[in-house]
Amino acid sequence: MKPRKIIIDTDPGVDDAMAIAFAVAHPGLDLLGLTTVFGNVAVQLATSNALKLLDNFNASSVPVAAGASRPLVQDPLPHPDFVHGQDGLGNIDLPDSERQQLEMEAAHYIVDSANRFPGEITLIAVGPLTNVAAALALDPELPGKLDQLVIMGGALDEPGNVSPLAEANFLGDPHAADRVLAVDWPAVVVGLDVTHKIMLYDSDLKQLSDKAGAVGEVLWRASRFYVNYYSSTGAASELPEPGCAMHDAAALAYVLEPELFELVHGATRVVTEGIAIGQMTMNRKGYTYLLPHWQDLPATGCCVSVDAERVKSLFLDTLIAAA
Repeated sequence: MKPRKIIIDTDPGVDDAMAIAFAVAHPGLDLLGLTTVFGNVAVQLATSNALKLLDNFNASSVPVAAGASRPLVQDPLPHPDFVHGQDGLGNIDLPDSERQQLEMEAAHYIVDSANRFPGEITLIAVGPLTNVAAALALDPELPGKLDQLVIMGGALDEPGNVSPLAEANFLGDPHAADRVLAVDWPAVVVGLDVTHKIMLYDSDLKQLSDKAGAVGEVLWRASRFYVNYYSSTGAASELPEPGCAMHDAAALAYVLEPELFELVHGATRVVTEGIAIGQMTMNRKGYTYLLPHWQDLPATGCCVSVDAERVKSLFLDTLIAAA
């Protein structure tokens, strides 16, 4: 079977680094390019990190296109340097890449790629959805030109990670998320309902350090700051050992082995103001409500359960086999 063409829209980010390493390593994926967006770090740093990571993952031929520096409507939120470090990669000071980003902006790169490979590309968005919304504005026919849109973001039944109701990527640009989910894509959301169930423990990350070569060593080093953040949260007492949620790499696992996930479907909106800003809401029963906000919208798929051990094994085995 031919490898699946993918573009990752990303804001690296320690968990983004894991997803990028996974994409490079898996023989079933053909990573066409990375597009960058603000989120975990400013877009300029996200772009620098993307280039650095590709160099360190032996994928320096993969292009990088820089994208949005701020949300569509709201003021930018502070970057979570207490989660990912000042450099976004756990303060490991990877050397700068000698390569440059593309002159083409991210939204144009997404649209151009979809037109070059109609029906073949899976767009995997693991940051705020600003670039995806911008690409949709450039080409309203984009949903019909992609094989699939897979989004790491949102939370349906699971509590949020930046408010009791909101996940970080959706809160980062709730207007973009709402616009994207209102459109009839072949779209699937891989959110906190499943990513919080897929924990990478220090014993797993040490396996990568020991068996996955230079890539594993980079991920081990970057994960130290990230794991320390998780260890400082209230959920740490529930973990058998220090670790962190997989998050972004789970979206790639869905692309590779969707049978490991269970989905629900329904018209989906994202709250764009007030105390619940960033919350993903779904009409999963198909009811006609007094409020019209979910009426006449396409159904989006949202992952609600996962075979966490098999997803984790897929990730670890892929990186170790590629070393």
